[in-house]
Amino acid sequence: MKARALLVLLAIAASARGQNESRLHRDFRVEGTALKACTKFSFGNLTDCGQTLVMGQPMHIAVGSLSPQNGFGAGLAFVEHKDFASEWRDNWDIDALATTNGSWRAGAYMKAYRLPGGPIVMQFPSTSGAKPKTTPLFTSAPLLNFYSQSISLNRVDYFGLGPYTTPVAHTTYGFSENITGMNATLPVAGALAPAKLAVVLELNGRFPSIRPGMEGSLPTIGALFNETTAPGLTRQTGYLEPSEGLRMTPALFNDHIRINYLLQFQQFVAPADSAYSFRRWNGDFSHEIPLYKLLPAKAAALYTSVRAPALQYDGPDDCTGSGSNISVKHAGTPQNPARPCPVISTTAKLEGSITLRAFLSESFADRGSNVPFYLSPTIGGSDINSTPMLASYPDYRFRGPDLLLFQGTLEHSLGKLPIGAIFSVDEGKIGLRRDDVSIDHLRHTFTIGMTIHAGGLPVVDLLFTWGGAEGTHTTGSVSPSLLGGSSRPSLF
Repeated sequence: MKARALLVLLAIAASARGQNESRLHRDFRVEGTALKACTKFSFGNLTDCGQTLVMGQPMHIAVGSLSPQNGFGAGLAFVEHKDFASEWRDNWDIDALATTNGSWRAGAYMKAYRLPGGPIVMQFPSTSGAKPKTTPLFTSAPLLNFYSQSISLNRVDYFGLGPYTTPVAHTTYGFSENITGMNATLPVAGALAPAKLAVVLELNGRFPSIRPGMEGSLPTIGALFNETTAPGLTRQTGYLEPSEGLRMTPALFNDHIRINYLLQFQQFVAPADSAYSFRRWNGDFSHEIPLYKLLPAKAAALYTSVRAPALQYDGPDDCTGSGSNISVKHAGTPQNPARPCPVISTTAKLEGSITLRAFLSESFADRGSNVPFYLSPTIGGSDINSTPMLASYPDYRFRGPDLLLFQGTLEHSLGKLPIGAIFSVDEGKIGLRRDDVSIDHLRHTFTIGMTIHAGGLPVVDLLFTWGGAEGTHTTGSVSPSLLGGSSRPSLF
């Protein structure tokens, strides 16, 4: 039904073209022409139809997993961009989806940045042996993100605060939040340019609310907890959240180690109720070690068989990359203009990498103030942003204002198929006080599984985890940031 609705929409839009048709009308017309493949039955046509439905522009089907326990969602996404004579470019993403348990997410996202070096050409690995051209990134122009996102989750689990809670206290609650704001990445030029240092600034308005849980087999949060054991349970308040940070992303030893460090300080100011104001600082230190000599990490050609890095120019539903006059080629074949994402390919070279990550988050509030439980990080399964941490434990299993995590991941493509194998080890803990965060008594889990990131299609993870004290966990998920684009704003 969604495919038929999209076909009708595109056909109507295409009929509106004229001699001086707008860019938007032209894009709808081109996509409508590409979707004619859906009317003919053959394997090739079905493949083309499926890719256009999921990756097409300006409209395509939006799919992805919402937060854990809220299911897989589907909806529609609209993607467009505009280039200006000043070499600035705006990208727009608008999407909405809903899941079978009644949860939903809707958002609008805009990116603004200056195009460097004039027209940009993206090329993908060629079997002819010719050296591919790569996409340059800006070196001094800022990258600006504007967004407004609302989400409603009918199930988020709560076991209490701290590292020693028990499964007996398993409860649920409903959570809704609107996040409206902007962030800016300001690269630092001059003598520090080789370190790829950037100032990261952010300003958000957060408007959270919670409600009783709807999971019939589990008690609602208010049945076992109160304001003392779950701060913020009886009342929620809006926040003004400014933050400042530094990000460093150099490649060392001839691109044998890729570093991604982020130091961030956040202030959660509750103007209506200062009892819930607090501050948080995060330190995220990631090291990627490629197992093969690849194209530079900044090249758009990294859309291959194993998980591709999020391109900073792309939105959550967009995979066009940067550039005003983009010509995408793969093995000498022009890319379909109706879906400018990289094509699915089985000719990509082998890829593999080892990633080592350390993450530390600490929150602190003034005397008489508390960190609301629904804005505290969690470990166990996946957190509310769908980030796996100690995945053998149930989702949201341990919750508290302070977190320490170590992760080691090995990921490798399987032959030349668009499938990868992954193995990871996690160790971490939650603390109620900053001095609780130490490297002793860490919980650990092991994960093995498969990943899919073929061309511009959504990332799919099929994982089995074990090693914790509460059994095993099997998960399957589709990334909430579709098509390899940038992440959505954090829900906490």
